[in-house]
Amino acid sequence: MEILTPRQILDVLVGFPTLSRVSNLALIDWLEAYLAGHGVQCFRHWNEDRQKAALMAHAGPWQEGGIVLSGHSDVVPVDGQNWASDPWQVSERDGRLYGRGTCDMKGFVALAAWALVEAQRRGIARPLQLALSYDEEIGCLGAPAMLQTMRRVLPKAQLAIIGEPSRMQVITGHKSGTGFDVHVKGYEIHSALMPQGVSAVMEAARLIAWVNAQNDRLAVTPPTPLAARFDPPFTTLHIGQIAGGTAENITAADCHFSVEMRVIPGEDPSAWEAAFAAEAQLLHAALVARRPEAGVYLTRFTAVPPLVPEPSSAHSAEALACQLTGHNSSGVVSYLTEAGQFQAEGYSAVVCGPGDIAQAHQPDEYIELAQFEAGYHFMQRLLDHLQ
Repeated sequence: MEILTPRQILDVLVGFPTLSRVSNLALIDWLEAYLAGHGVQCFRHWNEDRQKAALMAHAGPWQEGGIVLSGHSDVVPVDGQNWASDPWQVSERDGRLYGRGTCDMKGFVALAAWALVEAQRRGIARPLQLALSYDEEIGCLGAPAMLQTMRRVLPKAQLAIIGEPSRMQVITGHKSGTGFDVHVKGYEIHSALMPQGVSAVMEAARLIAWVNAQNDRLAVTPPTPLAARFDPPFTTLHIGQIAGGTAENITAADCHFSVEMRVIPGEDPSAWEAAFAAEAQLLHAALVARRPEAGVYLTRFTAVPPLVPEPSSAHSAEALACQLTGHNSSGVVSYLTEAGQFQAEGYSAVVCGPGDIAQAHQPDEYIELAQFEAGYHFMQRLLDHLQ
C-alpha cells in the first residue's frame, strides 16, 4: 500500500462529512484500513447504536510507557455558513488550506496518522498510539468510553498530546465544563389576565437574572494565582440560546434555555451545579404554588473535567511538548478539550496542535500552511525522540 503524505491524508479526511449528527464510520473504515495496511495495530470502540466508532491504534513495541496522539473525528455543521469553496474539499489559497476540519482538527489527525505509519516503518523503540474519538463537538461525550476500552486493548501510555489547535503552543490547563438544559413550564392564559397564568418566559428571566448576578460577582472577585492565568480569570456562566412562547398576548406555556458553566480548575463544578439547582428549586416551588401544572425541570450536561497544570517533571507531557516545540513556557485556555479526560485517567496530558482556535467552527475554516508544516516538524522530532 502506498504511503501517503500528511497533506494527502488531510485531503481524504476532509472529504468525509463527519458531522456529529451522522455516522463517522466511512472515515474510520478508511483510516483503519490505511493504518493496518502499514502494519499498525488498530482497535475500535463502538457507540451504542454502532453508527459511530472511536479508533485506537498502536505502532512500535507492545509495551507500556508510550505516547498517545489524541484527536476527534467529528466536525461542526456548515449549515447557514457562506463558504467561498466546497467545505468538504481542501482548497489551497494564499498560504492557507481551507475546508471543514482542516483546523479543528483533521489537520492534526492527518499528521498523527502519518506519524504512526512512519513510526512503524522506522521501528521505533517506544510505542506511539492514536486515539481518535467521536462526539467531541457536542460535549466531549465519546472520549470516556474510548478511554475505558483503551485500558483493555492497549498497553498504557505515559503521555497524551491532545492536538487541538493551539498554534503549536503548549497548553497545560483549561477550565471544566458543566451545566443544564432548563425547561420552565408555565400556564397559558390571555395576557389581559396575566396574574391568573404563569409566563414561562418571564419566570425563566428570574434564573437568567441569577446567572447575570453570579457573573457580576465573579468578575470583581480577586482571582487565585491559577485563575489569574486564564482569560477571563474567573468561572463564567453563559446562556447562549433561549426559546419560548407562542404569541405576544399569551402567557408562555414553555421556555427552554441552557446554562453553560466554565469552571476554573480548583473550584468544584458540582458546587456550581448545586447552586443553580437550588435556585431552580426555589422557583419551581413558587410556580407550583401558583399553578400545579407549572415548574422548573433540569437536565444536567455531561461534565467535562478540567486540565490541571501538573507539577514540574522531566517526564511530563509538558516537558516533552516544550522540548519538541522549543518553547520555554506553557499557557492555559478557557475552551474545553478531551485533555482533562485523559488526565483523569492517569495520563500526563497537554494540548498542543497546529492551527488557531479562532478559525474553528467558522465559515471558510482554514489552517495556515506554515502551521501545518510546524505540526509536521513536531511529528518528525517526536519520532526521533522515540527512536
